[in-house]
Amino acid sequence: PTMFTPTVALDATELPAVSVEEIGREHSPDPDAELMTEVSRGSEIAFTVLVRRHQNPLLNFFTRMGALSDGEDLVQETFVRLFRYRDRYRPTARFTALLYHLARNVWADRGRKDARFERLTSGLRAESAVSSAPDFTNPGERLDVDAALQKLSPKLREVIVLNVYQRLRYQEIADVLGIPLGTVKSRINLAVAALKEILHDH
Repeated sequence: PTMFTPTVALDATELPAVSVEEIGREHSPDPDAELMTEVSRGSEIAFTVLVRRHQNPLLNFFTRMGALSDGEDLVQETFVRLFRYRDRYRPTARFTALLYHLARNVWADRGRKDARFERLTSGLRAESAVSSAPDFTNPGERLDVDAALQKLSPKLREVIVLNVYQRLRYQEIADVLGIPLGTVKSRINLAVAALKEILHDH
């Protein structure tokens, strides 16, 4: 399916309200789980619907996590892994918890590849005694929430991305990250406080 450019703008004033869990979603039906069940039974149409429905939110997720040029490749890899998982799928949790668990694994794998590449290129630069470190400073650039996100630690950034932008409930985030519910809540509180401080300082 054709990928679309994600919308990544967010007004800083939205943060406190958006980060609160929505009680009404707690027991709502999950049509995506029903579609995934159809996928597990061999329905290509159901899988196509899931791809079309979630490709843009996934692209937003990877963009906000820091993917600048390979977001679409990461989205595609996530759906590949989802399709491979179809025979083992059981609707024991909301579909988005599974999807973003897979997406987080894809992101982690990408990070490991980047780290190996960085070690290799650093070694080559050291051998050739060539300093090619880019200058990322740009004092005139407007600092917005998306830029502030990149200043957070990976652990704090991912809970904000999953909760605020991907609309996952706290328990779903706990399932995705494999951490206690209380840890999710504390990380979100720390992340929101850190974002407010960053935005206030600038």
